[in-house]
Amino acid sequence: MTQMKPLQHFFLTLVSGLGSFSLWAQVPASIPDSLAQPTAQAHAHNDYEHDRPLFDALDAGFCSVEADVYLIEGQLLVAHDRDKVKPERTLQSLYLNPLKQIAGRNKDASVYPGVDAPRFYLLIDLKSEAETTYTALHAVLSEYKNLLTEFGKDGSIDYRAVTVIISGNRPKAMMAEQEVRYAGFDGRLGDLGKGDSPALVPWISDNFSQHFDWRGDGPMSDAELAKLRSLVEKTHAEGKQLRLWATPDNPAMWDILHNSGVDWINSDRLKELSEHFRKASE
Repeated sequence: MTQMKPLQHFFLTLVSGLGSFSLWAQVPASIPDSLAQPTAQAHAHNDYEHDRPLFDALDAGFCSVEADVYLIEGQLLVAHDRDKVKPERTLQSLYLNPLKQIAGRNKDASVYPGVDAPRFYLLIDLKSEAETTYTALHAVLSEYKNLLTEFGKDGSIDYRAVTVIISGNRPKAMMAEQEVRYAGFDGRLGDLGKGDSPALVPWISDNFSQHFDWRGDGPMSDAELAKLRSLVEKTHAEGKQLRLWATPDNPAMWDILHNSGVDWINSDRLKELSEHFRKASE
């Protein structure tokens, strides 16, 4: 019988001692040598449902990705529905570790390198109870503080490679009391005019279908176009960015959002949106 080398023995002992814990879930996926040219306004809605979470979005040049998260037995697991969670699909393994590796290889410590490259955003939609989930999330994000934008209670913002935005079940009062946070609060249209600092509420997001009648057929009415542009102006006047979800996911809508100055275009059609704006810029 061949005797195991000390290193082999140590590794097997380590793995057997981990039980049901997935060692591989904590290791970043293979990182491509280079990323696509960024599409600044592109937001990957429910990004984790694509074949390759994060990487399909990066291949299409998206600058924002969305992950739904549940706190289960101390782990932040990524899934749209509670019964779809898998122990290996953690927030760290799917998003934070790969983004850390990507930013770490670039001289300017960014996701998309270059002087004029847009910032990268990770929208985390909390699906489980707000305060307990956010408490666990803050502890995890603190381990990546050199990667993540830091928000101060004093209104300061120190931008880094990745800016995290918290949506879903959001504990606004808890977040507002933190001296230092590694995430901003995703506001709603009803939050405009309430005096929240962009350091607390950097984004305003809302359901397009609850505010507009247009569903993607034919031209949008002049009245609704004016309403959309007014919302953009109000949001930007407060130093915040605007995102609308439940939008028709087609080129007509993408162009309306882009031309109206909406900051983030929600889409599940990653390649199609990227190619649409690439061709438009040629």
